[in-house]
Amino acid sequence: MTQATDGGATRRLKVWDPWVRLVHWSIVILLPVSWWTAETGRFDLHFLSGYAILALVLFRIAWGLVGSETARFAHFLRGPAAALGHLAHLRRRDAPVEIGHNAAGGWMVLLLLLLLLVQAGAGLFADDQVMSRGPLARRVDPAFADAATSVHLRVFWVIVAAAVLHVLAVLAYRVLLRRNLVKPMVTGVLEVPRESPLQAPRMGHALLAVALLAAAAAFAWWISTLRPPSFF
Repeated sequence: MTQATDGGATRRLKVWDPWVRLVHWSIVILLPVSWWTAETGRFDLHFLSGYAILALVLFRIAWGLVGSETARFAHFLRGPAAALGHLAHLRRRDAPVEIGHNAAGGWMVLLLLLLLLVQAGAGLFADDQVMSRGPLARRVDPAFADAATSVHLRVFWVIVAAAVLHVLAVLAYRVLLRRNLVKPMVTGVLEVPRESPLQAPRMGHALLAVALLAAAAAFAWWISTLRPPSFF
């Protein structure tokens, strides 16, 4: 498909499947929900938000191994030199358009996924000894539960810092390179010049995505049944 723009005719390439976008925007919503429910003592909702994040992260990791081309870690994870080289392009407006995550953004994606996994995992073992206890807290030594609680509280702010850095990078792309990275993550479509050699990446099978998401949700539900979240 082509269309005319001020910059000339363009083609529309589907670059992000709905599953990647589902994970991305769901976590954007769930992170502030998790913070708000913890701050206001709504721990039943806090645990539900945490289980949802755990399921989404587990699914995204699995989808990064067998999913759509742009979702796969093998597609966007490159060496440190490539990441640093890409950051240097921010000073030039002729930086090449890339399909999916760029070399620097790919490492940020991996970092955020690992931080979210640590945050959710620590929450499973956390025990504040007042109002909430993770479903696995009673299955470990109290010292381990205390350490998990500390990690759970501190890693959240590391995630916030990484998210702010991610947003700043998106804004830098918009200002310095005049490229909108948000729109493709909303619509799944990237507009490129008609003469561009870029081709649409291969999309993963919907049934596989549903199966993986169901498995991740089932695991998170199973974890949640091992111990009620409230402290007794």
